[in-house]
Amino acid sequence: MKTRIQNILILIFLCSGMVLAQSTNVSKRGTTAAPFLSIAQGARALGMGSAFVALADDPSAMYWNPAGIADLQGVQLLVDHTSWIADLQYQYIGGTMSLGSYGALGLNITVSNYGDMKVTTVDQQEGTGELFGVTDLAVGLSYALKLTDAFSIGFTPKVIYQQIWKMSTSAMAIDMGVKYKTPFNGVMLGMSISNFGSKMQIQGENALVSYDPDLSTKGNNGNIPAYLATDSWELPLNFRVGIAYDVPMGGLGKLTLAADAMHPSDNYECMNVGGEYVFYDFLYLRAGMKSLFQKDSEEGITLGVGVKQFLIGNLQFSVDYAYQNFNRLKYAQKIGIGVAF
Repeated sequence: MKTRIQNILILIFLCSGMVLAQSTNVSKRGTTAAPFLSIAQGARALGMGSAFVALADDPSAMYWNPAGIADLQGVQLLVDHTSWIADLQYQYIGGTMSLGSYGALGLNITVSNYGDMKVTTVDQQEGTGELFGVTDLAVGLSYALKLTDAFSIGFTPKVIYQQIWKMSTSAMAIDMGVKYKTPFNGVMLGMSISNFGSKMQIQGENALVSYDPDLSTKGNNGNIPAYLATDSWELPLNFRVGIAYDVPMGGLGKLTLAADAMHPSDNYECMNVGGEYVFYDFLYLRAGMKSLFQKDSEEGITLGVGVKQFLIGNLQFSVDYAYQNFNRLKYAQKIGIGVAF
């Protein structure tokens, strides 16, 4: 049984390699709905250049590779705040609970905060006196199971919702992943598919207009209520395959190196690379590079630092910070607070 599972996993990775090799000359950037789903979650993962699909060993694994929560013990919570470009703010809240031999459950919420904005028109360019808001929301329920001591599989069905002023849309999607601890000492493999689901089509009151079907005729009803047609858009499907390696360091701490290859549906293929050095299981130093080999990318180097400490008994507390360079778009920052018991 174990050999059969390993052979299936090898076949999956071979197929994924062929998919990643099929590059395209068209990026399709800006052709999907809910782009907030592509924003990395977890300060630790971002600090490592978002090369996290094979490591995936904290509650942010529900974003990167749901199979990773099968390795988490007890109850773990993570609150992650993102200061994104253009002063946008995102929050990620994730919690996992081990079910022993029955696997692990997780719940995660991603929500945006754009702030209120003025409603303007061609005639009232300084504002009409009204304000409008924008909301992005994704809620996922994860389940993962260790099929063997080395092989885990996980799923995250989720609901996605977007709203702007009086228009809104929603969709259903699923994330799937596998994680494999290889026979080679310290080498882990991971693979995930994110945002596989239905299309999104925004509709609502703001699409309601008065329509005159025949401008050449006088005396007819020129104010017929009608709705402007809107297109439906795919979700940003993303395929990731990665490797992580724990470098032997003797008594000099712990060093983990990782690399991910990505095949997004709305951009060119690229790679993320990064590493994490742990000193006395207390201080964590991280660095990485995002979107290597991707054309016209503004993303670049990432840096991160974290601390972890046991407080009372098995209660563990951690704080992580990450910085990402965006070149002409300046930078993004993340801070995450984790609790495990």
